[in-house]
Amino acid sequence: MHTETLTQTYPVTTGTLREITLRINGEERRLSVLPYVSLLDALREYLDLTGTKKGCDHGQCGACTVLCDGKRIISCLTLAVMKEGAEITTIEGIDHPIQQAFIDHDAFQCGYCTPGQICSAVGMLQEGKAKSRDEVKDQMSGNLCRCGANQQIIDAIMDVKGGENE
Repeated sequence: MHTETLTQTYPVTTGTLREITLRINGEERRLSVLPYVSLLDALREYLDLTGTKKGCDHGQCGACTVLCDGKRIISCLTLAVMKEGAEITTIEGIDHPIQQAFIDHDAFQCGYCTPGQICSAVGMLQEGKAKSRDEVKDQMSGNLCRCGANQQIIDAIMDVKGGENE
């Protein structure tokens, strides 16, 4: 088990550090965090898991999407202390056919949104709610690709789902 703290890098100015335990990508991690630290910042700054991206920091772009107990969440709007004991899966912990489908369908341009898109796609596929291409588009609408690879992203997901790519 690892224990991390950022008090040397980021001096504590207000609040009391809280000890929390998260299971990140199958590994138990103990953290000392201030109560207002987002899960996104805990992942990136405390645990050096930089695959999860900080896009808008307002929950509007989906770049920070991770899986929490198998469900998609926006990590920039989630306090780390709220996820005590939860199983968090970041892009670093994903091993899924969607990754190859993204490559096969050229479903990324700059790649900045790709980790959030892949985490969201994996979560959506696990939920099993989206049956049609339109439903996949709707379920993925919270993840923005500013480069315009949305069509290829949907194609990749439909390929993994075994659906039509019309």
